[in-house]
Amino acid sequence: MTRADELRGLMAKGMVVAPGAFECITARLVRQAGFPAVYMTGAGTAATCGYPDYGLVTMTEMVENVARIAAVVDAPVIADADTGYGNELNAYRTVKAYAQAGAAALHIEDQTFPKKCGHLENKELVPLEDFVAKIRAAADARGKHGPLVIARTDSRAGAGFEEAVRRSNAALAAGADVAFLEAPQTPEEVAAVPKLVKGPCLLNVVRGGKTPDIDLNKAAADGYKIAIVPALLMMSIIGACDAALSELKRTNKHPAPLADIPIREMFRRFGSEDWEPLRERYRDGGARRDAAE
Repeated sequence: MTRADELRGLMAKGMVVAPGAFECITARLVRQAGFPAVYMTGAGTAATCGYPDYGLVTMTEMVENVARIAAVVDAPVIADADTGYGNELNAYRTVKAYAQAGAAALHIEDQTFPKKCGHLENKELVPLEDFVAKIRAAADARGKHGPLVIARTDSRAGAGFEEAVRRSNAALAAGADVAFLEAPQTPEEVAAVPKLVKGPCLLNVVRGGKTPDIDLNKAAADGYKIAIVPALLMMSIIGACDAALSELKRTNKHPAPLADIPIREMFRRFGSEDWEPLRERYRDGGARRDAAE
């Protein structure tokens, strides 16, 4: 079973909640917290490269991050793939590259490139026929067991809710597995999306964004199949780091961190118990081999 098949199975049982990770530390923490899937946030990936979420990160940089995260978690990785990085040919190549990197799903949006975070202003859209062509190419590149193609539309902000629903349904008809109607603006719109969109739907939960705060139990009852929470850990880390650095500067003493854990335990959280026996096995085996010779 591929990770994509595993994700399909999870969706068949209920709504999959996937907190956002942007490198291997946060990805491991998501899994250790018991969540069934990990979302690789594009905004977070851009931030690790030193940039805002303005379409400044390349496909190669995104694929490299997918590969690192997918290699260290035993769960499906849902990944941001921005606009597919060009036209339908680029979208086709993007799906192939994300599949090879280990992604279980990826979302491609209908913004022009360079794009912006879906909860910022002044986003520009490509024509519907261009978006549909990219989704059609992505679905073809996916194959039978490849990563789920999630079609994201950012049209709600500039073109209205009805147009966003129309684009979502057109993308599903073109072969997308999941529709991602970005940034519905009222509780009523949030609840209406799974009823009006003719296929599985993804909800993006962004604190302080355009979409109102919603209980995930309510989202599941409304019929959503995936909920991503992309900025939770990123915001938490920024806040924790600001507080710790301010305390260090103020006192000139090492402040107590939020997670005041021993160094050995910290390494254990990132796999030391897997590596130490491996090292000992090779050392013991080498000693026995030397004695036999």
